[in-house]
Amino acid sequence: MALRTILADPMLRMLALATALAAIVPVTGSGRDMAQIVANCAVFLLFLLNGLRIARSEIVRGIAHWRYQAVLVVWVFGAMALGGLALSLVGEASLPALIALGFLYLGVLPSTVQSATSYTALAGGAVALAVVSAALLNILGVFVSVPLFLALGGSGEGAVGSEVLVKILGILVLPFALGQIFQKPAAPLIESIRSKIAWVDRFVIAIAVYVAFSGAVEQGIWSRVDGAGWLILLAFVALFLVFAHSGAYLVAKLAGFAREDRIAFLFSGAQKSAAVGAPLATILFPPEAAGFIVLPLLLYHLFQLVLAAPLASRLSASRLPDGDGCSAPTTRS
Repeated sequence: MALRTILADPMLRMLALATALAAIVPVTGSGRDMAQIVANCAVFLLFLLNGLRIARSEIVRGIAHWRYQAVLVVWVFGAMALGGLALSLVGEASLPALIALGFLYLGVLPSTVQSATSYTALAGGAVALAVVSAALLNILGVFVSVPLFLALGGSGEGAVGSEVLVKILGILVLPFALGQIFQKPAAPLIESIRSKIAWVDRFVIAIAVYVAFSGAVEQGIWSRVDGAGWLILLAFVALFLVFAHSGAYLVAKLAGFAREDRIAFLFSGAQKSAAVGAPLATILFPPEAAGFIVLPLLLYHLFQLVLAAPLASRLSASRLPDGDGCSAPTTRS
């Protein structure tokens, strides 16, 4: 079932296509500058659409559940970031520096909205809470992920310069703010093209991955990472996946959240967003660095899909009362 779900996932097929195309026909030389411009314009469009789609009322409702959101934010941008930092430091001894740095970058990213919501629904969790939580995390991620990355030591070959702030404001924050401002007059248009917007998302992410991975191919990723290196990389990604999912569910349980809320916390807190991570990497890092840095993210994205489908099905099939014989009260503050 998990394999069928993965093969049927359009986003995964787009990522695979973009990666394969970059491996076979990477954009290099003068063409790379033009590709970067196209990628930046596409990212601008993506965040404009996000601003138009995410209702302000949803943001307000999510903030109202402040205790749940506070615990989730601390987990995603605290514990997960520190977990990524730990893997980054350990990985420096056996992986290329930029790939090791990619685990820190992976750790500071927010969760993916669509996937977290879909699997929460499949598992019988609190879907509305998952939607709002993931959306809020993505909004916070625009402002928090980069400063957190820098604060935890995101430097060296993948250092970001002072011009990054201008890029973030101009390519991420400005279009999102414009979307929020013009949300009401644009509502009929957005509703009429809602079914097509998901494909815009996938196309933009695929462009970002293609540009980033082209840089890694040009820098000789196949020669810089040998067979043992790939095995170590996969093992690190799997370890981070186990830490993320088991830790998220345990934290939600210790916080006293109801089962449905714990499921929403699990998928919103453990999954990482390629929709934010890949475009942001093309803005933060030069193409020759970005391809290496996003590699852990791309593998994590694949692994989380491998795990999410059977995990959601198992949770859905085991809707049993909590250990005391009755369901825990839902925490709403």
